[in-house]
Amino acid sequence: MTEKIKDRKKKSNPFLWFLFAIAIPMAIVVSLVMIILNVAGFDIVDWAAQKGKNIPVVANVLTDEGETVEVEDMERRLQETIETKNMEIDQLSQNVSELESVIRDLEQEILVLEQNEQSASEEESTEQHDLAKTIAKTYEEMDSEQAALILESMEDRTSVVSILNKLSNEVRGEILQEMNPETAADLTLRLLSTTD
Repeated sequence: MTEKIKDRKKKSNPFLWFLFAIAIPMAIVVSLVMIILNVAGFDIVDWAAQKGKNIPVVANVLTDEGETVEVEDMERRLQETIETKNMEIDQLSQNVSELESVIRDLEQEILVLEQNEQSASEEESTEQHDLAKTIAKTYEEMDSEQAALILESMEDRTSVVSILNKLSNEVRGEILQEMNPETAADLTLRLLSTTD
């Protein structure tokens, strides 16, 4: 058993032997060379980056400063484009708000104009009614034969019916009696249709 322990001690672990005999001394030598070259003015980092670009796997890991600048420049341009578009959106939103305000104002103006038109129409209707009453009064005071001749000669039968409507039944009857029977019959039918 003691022999086995001695054999194990003699057969040391090959990994530890490689680490202490080769790897650590090599790392120390490389570090010293880099320090000496750096002090001498030789830029080891740039030289290693240039040589590393030729190695396929290492080239993917290393980033070029030019590429970084291009990416930053593209990012800056995209950010400026976004800001410009945001400003355009704000401007268009403001235009939409202004146009909506104009639409509301125009709708209010339309309502006012419609109300004015309605009141003007009512006034005109009242004036026409008053005028028809005045004309009817004139025909009432006129001789029935003369009134019949005048009303028969009028082409606008609607106006004749409106005037006859405003007359009293007695005066209307006298005027229709003096008219041509066909004209009197037509006007009577029209009078009946307006009273329905």
